[in-house]
Amino acid sequence: MSEPSAQKEEPSVENSTPDGAESTAPSGARRLFRSSIVVSSMTMVSRVMGLFRDICFALVIADKPWADAFFVAFRVPQFLRRLFAEGAFSQAFVPVLSEYRVKGSHAAVRALVDRVCGCLGLTLVLITVPVVVFAPFFTMLFAPGFYLDFPEKYQLTSEMVRITFPYLLLISLTGFAGAVLNSYERFAVPAVTPVFLNISLIGAALFMVPFFEQPVFALAWGVLIAGAVQMVFQLPFLARLQMMPRPKVDFKDEGVKRILVLMLPAMFGVSVSQLNLFLDTIIASFLPNGSVAWLYYSDRLYELPLGVIAIAVSTVILPSLSRDHARQDSSKFTAKLDWAMRVILLLSVPAALALLILAVPILSTLFFYGSHWSANGVQMSAYSLQAYSLGLLAFMAIKVLVPGYYARQDMKTPVKIGVIAMVSNMVLNLLFVVPLHHYYQIGHVGLAAATTLAAFINAGLLLKGLVDSGIYRFAPGWGLLLLRMLLATALMGLVLISLLQIFTDWMVWPWYERALHLLVVCVCGFLTYFAALFATGMRLGDFRLQVHEHDSDTAK
Repeated sequence: MSEPSAQKEEPSVENSTPDGAESTAPSGARRLFRSSIVVSSMTMVSRVMGLFRDICFALVIADKPWADAFFVAFRVPQFLRRLFAEGAFSQAFVPVLSEYRVKGSHAAVRALVDRVCGCLGLTLVLITVPVVVFAPFFTMLFAPGFYLDFPEKYQLTSEMVRITFPYLLLISLTGFAGAVLNSYERFAVPAVTPVFLNISLIGAALFMVPFFEQPVFALAWGVLIAGAVQMVFQLPFLARLQMMPRPKVDFKDEGVKRILVLMLPAMFGVSVSQLNLFLDTIIASFLPNGSVAWLYYSDRLYELPLGVIAIAVSTVILPSLSRDHARQDSSKFTAKLDWAMRVILLLSVPAALALLILAVPILSTLFFYGSHWSANGVQMSAYSLQAYSLGLLAFMAIKVLVPGYYARQDMKTPVKIGVIAMVSNMVLNLLFVVPLHHYYQIGHVGLAAATTLAAFINAGLLLKGLVDSGIYRFAPGWGLLLLRMLLATALMGLVLISLLQIFTDWMVWPWYERALHLLVVCVCGFLTYFAALFATGMRLGDFRLQVHEHDSDTAK
């Protein structure tokens, strides 16, 4: 099969007009909004379960030395999953699959899915087996500081890598299945699938730990079990779409070659944040005991709004943008990007300020349990969480702007920008980590601050590229939106700061009092922000999809 056949499939999933074009602009916005709500809701369930999981981690391993070992062993397959599967593969596969759906037959789509599954599966096996066999050598790449300074942690990490790394194979195939489902606008199933990772790890922490002399091994086996459960969960839904793959290895297939061409640069471009995280892990392995754990807990908290908002929006718009590009509908393409950016701005800025102000209350409520976690551990994690929170807008913007390139199958531009951002992050690491570690013993905060500034460089260059090329135009009303958002955010910040002057004993109260007070603070901040937006005249109708015809064909 060299090209998708000319026969056009019936638009069974999309809300389409007879010629295959999407319906009116308001209807398109409602569909994107509904899909985003579905993905956000499912992601919220997953992230809330993730918080319960991390609470269990705090109870079992806290920020002790073996916690650093587990988090590195857990991060290794997670890093490669995000770099290889969820990031590069999904961004390359979805546009090609969407084009096959628009221009080809169902049989052509099935053939593409079969061959991509076979090639992906074989590649993953060839990666997984050597890493499991040579785990000690591979561990040195991710945590050289353990090997040089903490030999017991290094040995423990190597043993757990052998258990956790096959998770990459299982979760990458899960990501493949999720990409197919997303392309058919079955967003809920891939969005809810990560819940099973959290359920498996919570179960391991609560029920398997007593059977292991070293508790972290129970968590490592929980990771492997979770990969199998997530993959199996999605198979019936693929079968319902008649898309259950029959793997065939054919790297010469035209569709597979196109995906590989798109994927190779995307492995770098879309996952710069993951490469930065990899470098951060290496540097953190040289820092004092607990540094990896402190970064992990703070990273998990800023990723809560990132996943619920930005990843949900980007997941929904990528297939839609890909179809707009295939239909050469530049007006809807730029309108959907603008809609996504408005949503991101409206939600990221108040979330960032809330994390900045409430870092200690949130961390102490979730993870501070007497002898398990020290007050110093809470404060150290709070510092890095505050540094991460300052970059939340940039982290979210990257998730939305990158699909604007990949939907058009432009992989080179994000790669160039990614190189600049990654080099900037490396330089900033040296500028921040050394003095902060030497003078204040908070080198891990330098890692978080460098990641934040590099994210702004990345997002700024991505946005500039789209605007300069005419692919993205700001719709009317951005000035008023910014004014309303800033006023509402400032008022919310004043309310949060005022409440913290009243509620001061976060490290003294029992957990249920901390939880109650934090709930009161968060609800007050939430209501203040949206009430202020409403008072300044903002309504849901302001987020209709605004399609403006223009002469430029640059987005085609």
